[in-house]
Amino acid sequence: MTVIGIDDTDSRELGMCTTYLAARVAERVGAERRLLVRLNPAVEHKTRGNAALAIHTDADPDDAFEVAREAVAEAAATDDPRTNPGLVVAPGDPGAVPDSVAAFARRAVRERLDVEAAEAELDAAGYRHAGWKVGRGKIGALAAVGAWAGLGPAPDANGVDRDGSNAADGPGGEWTYECITYRERDRWGTPREVDADSVFEAADDAYPVVWDTVDRETGELVCVPHTPGPILHGIRGDDPDAVREVAEAIESEPVERRAVFVTNQGTDAHLRDAPLSAAANGRSYRTTGTVVDDPETRRGGHVFFAIEDGESRLDCAAFEPTKRFRDRVRALRAGDRITACGEASEDTLKLEKFAVRSLNRTELATPDCPDCGRSMESAGAGQGYRCRDCATTADGKIERAVDREIELGWYEVPPEARRHIARPLVRGGFDAPTHPER
Repeated sequence: MTVIGIDDTDSRELGMCTTYLAARVAERVGAERRLLVRLNPAVEHKTRGNAALAIHTDADPDDAFEVAREAVAEAAATDDPRTNPGLVVAPGDPGAVPDSVAAFARRAVRERLDVEAAEAELDAAGYRHAGWKVGRGKIGALAAVGAWAGLGPAPDANGVDRDGSNAADGPGGEWTYECITYRERDRWGTPREVDADSVFEAADDAYPVVWDTVDRETGELVCVPHTPGPILHGIRGDDPDAVREVAEAIESEPVERRAVFVTNQGTDAHLRDAPLSAAANGRSYRTTGTVVDDPETRRGGHVFFAIEDGESRLDCAAFEPTKRFRDRVRALRAGDRITACGEASEDTLKLEKFAVRSLNRTELATPDCPDCGRSMESAGAGQGYRCRDCATTADGKIERAVDREIELGWYEVPPEARRHIARPLVRGGFDAPTHPER
């Protein structure tokens, strides 16, 4: 077999999409599998989804390289100063790449890597590669080549190779699916014509196997992008047939082509478990601490608070685009213990989800007079409290039960604010009750 890795051919402004280019290459070489790999969402040089693509094919490696090189040179949005395409072609089975290549793929999902590191690995592996401009796309292209071995589940006990089946847990992780539908070329950059009612009906019929298609509270069509590129809609889920069926059920403008990708979307593959002290900018974490102060809403609608674990402290934030998720955050109070998940940036954890582990259900309050029921007054610094009318006294404040508007368990941002790689609660696999957003 042969593996083709492609990355960084698209542009937010000019509208190209690496998945579209990969779909075209896959048709030309004959693909056994198309792989869409979401890399570290915290890196600076990325488009919104930070996706790299791999094509698994039986084509000759030299022929595959020429076909892919020609396609990238022709279609990549290199006029965008941020676009720096990369191409890698590796001979051999995608599950049998060198251990260092598989490790590179794992690192690319959680760390910041540079072109020099990618080129050193490429030379050591003997892979053919090409870069345009500074060639930053070689990082993602190599990661895509190593992803099948580095990110997915291991072969079973009988040595049968992984087949991308639903949620097959293993040392590396799991795979999900996305069916991407593409627009006719002359429609790129124009408003998309998609019937919203048909999207909601198809989404409801397939939920929860198919997820993050719509946001039912706001009415947003999450599956329909707003960029000027070739994608009409993308349907994500746990079953390849289900995502295709939903895509085909949507009424829309004419479709140019459609492709199903195996992907690490919706898996939380970017998160690493770590104590608060280990949180470093440019990476994403799952970490636990106690809320220090009640959350504060600041200018712009962003909500901030801090957690601590006895040794370290970490600021956390729910930013305005997370919408109603901020109400879940505002419901926290000092003394609550939570597990927080998100990207560390500017020494602040940008929340994607959190789990309430324990709730502070009491507060200190001024005591009431046991005789008349009125609230006591301070008797002076360090002298406790007294009732002005009854002369009764109390040594200090008392603990009083507090009604809480939040429960134990996991909470998440709504579908329209979710990162591609973040795991929706509806997919399961969490260690506490879940409160999914639909």
